[in-house]
Amino acid sequence: MKILVPVKRVVDPYAKVRPLPDGSGLDLGNVKFEINPFDEIAVEEAVRQKEKDPSVEITVVSIGTAECEDQLRKALAIGADKAILIETTAVFDSPGIAGELAELAKELSPDIILMGKQATDDDCNQAAQMLAAKLDWPQATFASKVVLSGQSASVTRETDSGEETLQLPLPAVITSDLRLNEPRYIALPGIIKARSKPLDRRPAKTSPSPKTRIAFMETPAARSAGRKIANVDELLSALKERGAL
Repeated sequence: MKILVPVKRVVDPYAKVRPLPDGSGLDLGNVKFEINPFDEIAVEEAVRQKEKDPSVEITVVSIGTAECEDQLRKALAIGADKAILIETTAVFDSPGIAGELAELAKELSPDIILMGKQATDDDCNQAAQMLAAKLDWPQATFASKVVLSGQSASVTRETDSGEETLQLPLPAVITSDLRLNEPRYIALPGIIKARSKPLDRRPAKTSPSPKTRIAFMETPAARSAGRKIANVDELLSALKERGAL
């Protein structure tokens, strides 16, 4: 079984970032970058499936500049078998990412594309759904449990009203949610092994035409100080003052 795991290079979610003075983007000087946390969960899940079934082959892929190699090497250290860097300086939005991954999927013919439900930098939650549509594959989003059996997958997913379990024929696209697993600590032997695992560099096969653009970035306004209230009547009065009632 082949599992393809796309990973995105994002600013460390715990880092403090500021917009550039002209509002054209973020000041990324001296900022740490990591694998998108939801993608790291997807890598961990793929490795756990491989531990259950050694015949599983895991390929991780990233679309971006040469700096993405650091994140791919980390995915290899977690337990992926090989990596592909689609090296490009072009700007890809969700439709562009879906189109490029669709071309790669047609070449590699994976049984499962397992990816994070969204990236922490743009929070779009679109690429996986668009990819499934382009490939005409079934999909299961927000997975909290994945069970593989032959040429099918049972996916428990979280919804606004609880949980539901879907039975998907393979190939399929599955996106990971926070409760799917907790990524492992990467020990030194894994880091050493990752250095010798194959990492293929190739150009993009598609020419993106972004449907979205950044108009302006600014720091959110500071939150106003909180206010303590003594009783319900005072709460209602305060809400009326603000026009909330």
